[in-house]
Amino acid sequence: MLLKLLIRYLSRYRLLLVGVLVFQFASALAALFLPTLNADLIDTGVTQGDVGYIVRTGLWMLVVALGQILAAIVATFCAARAAMALGRDIRHDVFAKVSSFSEREVSAFGSGSLITRNTNDVQQVQMLAVLSATMLIMAPMMAIGGIIMALRQDVGLSWILGISIPVLLIVAGIIVSRMVPLFRVFQTRIDAVNRVMREQLTGVRVVRAFVREKIEAQRFRAANTDIMIVGRKVGSLFVLMFPLVMLVLNVTIVGVVWFGGLEIEAGNTEIGTLFAFMQYVGQILGGVMMASFMAIMIPRAAVSAERISEVLDSRTTLVEPESPVSEMPTRGEVAFDHVSFTYPGAEKPVLSDISFRADPGETVAIIGSTGAGKTTLISLIPRLFDATDGSVSAQGVNVTQADLDVLWRGIGLVPQRPFLFTGTIASNLRFGREDATDEELWHALEIAQAADFVRDKPDGLDTRIAQGGTNVSGGQRQRLAIARAIVHQPDILVFDDSFSALDLTTDARLRQALWRELPHVTKIVVAQRVSTITDADRILVLDDGRSAGLGTHDELIETSETYREIIASQRGAEEKGVTA
Repeated sequence: MLLKLLIRYLSRYRLLLVGVLVFQFASALAALFLPTLNADLIDTGVTQGDVGYIVRTGLWMLVVALGQILAAIVATFCAARAAMALGRDIRHDVFAKVSSFSEREVSAFGSGSLITRNTNDVQQVQMLAVLSATMLIMAPMMAIGGIIMALRQDVGLSWILGISIPVLLIVAGIIVSRMVPLFRVFQTRIDAVNRVMREQLTGVRVVRAFVREKIEAQRFRAANTDIMIVGRKVGSLFVLMFPLVMLVLNVTIVGVVWFGGLEIEAGNTEIGTLFAFMQYVGQILGGVMMASFMAIMIPRAAVSAERISEVLDSRTTLVEPESPVSEMPTRGEVAFDHVSFTYPGAEKPVLSDISFRADPGETVAIIGSTGAGKTTLISLIPRLFDATDGSVSAQGVNVTQADLDVLWRGIGLVPQRPFLFTGTIASNLRFGREDATDEELWHALEIAQAADFVRDKPDGLDTRIAQGGTNVSGGQRQRLAIARAIVHQPDILVFDDSFSALDLTTDARLRQALWRELPHVTKIVVAQRVSTITDADRILVLDDGRSAGLGTHDELIETSETYREIIASQRGAEEKGVTA
């Protein structure tokens, strides 16, 4: 999976990769040539007292060393450019893929996990790409080249390498095999920390309101401790590996010096040759060490690549048809035809056999008890989910056959939990339509009954909005979200219990303004209060995911027992409130 991901993205930067190979090869050749020059300098220049030869060879070594440094710098530059581009491209594709997900896929992965995959996991793959283009390419060149050059210098000492290299590989293999499962657990624990942190930041008001700071701190401490435990195990393996590698390296050098000294004493080799052989041994074992270090990095990057590929290769249920319909025959029409919906893994459907119609300009209200399926039902209109049975049509076209951009352009959705983005009031309203003028923004605010409080702000439309709209009240946030949907100028407006934070007077004024100013727009209204929907053209009553009545307010009072129960319960609650 890791190799497939690297090939998929690095193949776009072939020229940079060729540069890495060429200059790394040049750097390796220069590094391998230097010990030979050093041996000649000692054996021919120093031992013979030839100062001229020493100067000439020394200058030649300086030129080779500078060439090696320059080649290494260029190779590293090319590797860094390719790796940074790789990270950018993967993050772009992961973001684009997640943006195409329906609510089902986002829920399946979890928002915290998706963030981790597009940040920490991509960083691990990117880091491996940098190291691979430098260390992993250099390691075999140095190891193989070093063996060849060492054998040229002294075949008699080569048996030492035959012992030390396998020992080094066995040590690295044992440690790396223990690290692989730990890296997988480590990334999962990072997901958990991100999830807890995100929940606490998003729900900070709730945490403080219920005095849960200590408990939430304990939750975070537990998740944080889990990461520490796994990280400590990984760290202990790192700590164990490098001393063992250095032990093998140092024992090998001692062996070379010992047995090389015996060879010199016997007259079978020269001092310069021994020095060169020692340098080649260092290069060989250094190459093996680099390969061992990469062997540690590869498992973690492989886990990250697997997690990234799970996102990139996942098939979203929000699939655009092969021949999408971009011309809508009607404007504002919504129709449900025997629609049912079941969440994956659920034992029973959330919606069962729902049918109703909203003609252009009409208002259809949806009411029912908590958990009746109201939000799920309206989520089917903009294709946040797809119906498992039956069909949903918008503007005369089955939503599964419509061009998604055209479909969404014709729908203005005000969610149950209105979300505002970091920026200003104006930038949030223009989220619906970027070219909207200030006059259009103020008109939308007037309809949404938000103009007064915006005018009271010192900066008006330029008032700063914090992430999520946490610096405005719930009612103000709802009205700004409604204004944003109006600025969008859709043919269908969908309100998911979007008046719940408004007082009755503001609720009434807002609905009157909507009906008066937008008579041509179809309105689908989910509401909890009966008073909000009494003037709707039709009211759909939901009870446990099934239709328990469809008609006007007066008709439902006569025909729907569930509707009468809802009215009676709300009236009883109001009377109790008055009595209290």
